[in-house]
Amino acid sequence: MGGFVRGEVVVMPFPFSDLSMSKRRPALVIAPLSGVDVILCMITSKAVQDESAVGVTADDFTSGGLPLNSFVRPSRLFTADGRLIERSAGKLTDEKFDEIVQALVQLLKPPAEANGSVPSTDDADPLVHQSP
Repeated sequence: MGGFVRGEVVVMPFPFSDLSMSKRRPALVIAPLSGVDVILCMITSKAVQDESAVGVTADDFTSGGLPLNSFVRPSRLFTADGRLIERSAGKLTDEKFDEIVQALVQLLKPPAEANGSVPSTDDADPLVHQSP
């Protein structure tokens, strides 16, 4: 299989974080990369203790869907060979995909920025080399 697009929900063996095993589950295509690789985000039907998780229902799909209401977990990203993808399950609306991308952006921001405060210029990172 190939030609996956942003916002597409696919089914594939998704690895556990310790890489010991994988579980067949849905995943969201965040971005196709050059060649056959894709950046994916885990989807689970289990309620999770994850502030970045975004709920997905049947109404959030333009085509296809999942059998259960689910949660996309931006905190669980993975780059995979697209040839591991078994099938497409559907495509999210642009609005829902944008909501998930915003959750991912918030997750990647430094803590001060994610909380809405602006870091002070006096707090320069001593490990960053500054040219005279």
